[in-house]
Amino acid sequence: MSEYFIYYSSINLVGAIVFFIMLMHDKMSIDRQEKMLKYDNALTFFMLYCISDALWSGVDSGVFPVNRFTVLITDFSNFLIMTAITYNWLRFVMSAEQIANRNDKRVRISLILPFVLSALVLVVTYLVAPHLLIGDDLKTRPLFDVFMVTVPYIYLIAIIVYAVKQAIKEENPIEKKRHLYIGFFPIMVVAGGLLQMLIMPQLPIFCFASTILMLLFYIQSIESQISTDPLTRLNNRGQLIRYASQESNLWIADRSTYIIMMDINDFKKINDVFGHAEGDNALVIAANTLTNVVKKYSFPIFLGRYGGDEFVMIAHPVNDDEIDGLISDIREGVKERCLKDNKPYILSMGVGADRLLREQDAFARCMKRADTKLYEDKDRLKEKGLRSGSR
Repeated sequence: MSEYFIYYSSINLVGAIVFFIMLMHDKMSIDRQEKMLKYDNALTFFMLYCISDALWSGVDSGVFPVNRFTVLITDFSNFLIMTAITYNWLRFVMSAEQIANRNDKRVRISLILPFVLSALVLVVTYLVAPHLLIGDDLKTRPLFDVFMVTVPYIYLIAIIVYAVKQAIKEENPIEKKRHLYIGFFPIMVVAGGLLQMLIMPQLPIFCFASTILMLLFYIQSIESQISTDPLTRLNNRGQLIRYASQESNLWIADRSTYIIMMDINDFKKINDVFGHAEGDNALVIAANTLTNVVKKYSFPIFLGRYGGDEFVMIAHPVNDDEIDGLISDIREGVKERCLKDNKPYILSMGVGADRLLREQDAFARCMKRADTKLYEDKDRLKEKGLRSGSR
């Protein structure tokens, strides 16, 4: 039995250490947004669950004193911490998804109410009929397992349903992937918990699965922060530099390589007239339009936000004429999106494209030529009166 305790508790303690490292890394970060604070709360309870589950294995194996008090403390602790994990993960998802009323007092009360009620009912059930939860052999009964999973699974199912609904409505493929990642992450945790509860209760599958999945989620989040623009969800300038530094990304057999520089015409006017919040919305409209346009074409395209209201594409068409079609779709796309969203302005995009020449050319020189053509295009649109403006 001591070997079982050592094995079981060791996995849990390793998990607790991993969660502690992630938590300390976050605490030292300068990014203290609301969603990061909620994520850290979930990390804290994951860590506490691993410690609590390790102590539970000590009682279950007989390494620690086995009596009604130790059984109650360890089993009830697992229940409370498990519920707290899922509650805090739900709060994190609501923050990450920027749900408008997430911090309203009524919403917060409605979210925590199942947690509080289940704990109260569990305590009352034990006081009235303790044999329904813990038998004379000091082992938990099936009703305790029902308490253990009911509220956590309610929280997790709510997350999954919400994320899938958002993914179905989302047009931006990057955002769609993010919704699905957040939504389907709990499924693996649920599967690990059920597998341990129903098939292999003497293996710490839940802690093992949670540690791996949270680590993968953490790595994905870090990578996203490094490579993704937080507003538009496009590749950022650093990712452009990394992409362009690889020769294999710039040269594809039997294809041309074009660098396309774009920006929003008269973007400053949108900020001045409608405010900076609407300016951000205009950037998102442009980014979503570019993303949707890219999906129409079968040739490879890198898309990113270069900075401010500037965007960049690295496109690899088979035929050079395809670039003209791409640029035309971009111009029409932003206009149609503004009309569809009933915006008080109509956006127009300045676009400059230049072909990257082999061997004798360089990426920086080609980008400079594309940027020069961008400003020539902006002047031409200004002369024709086709710049961004109020409706």
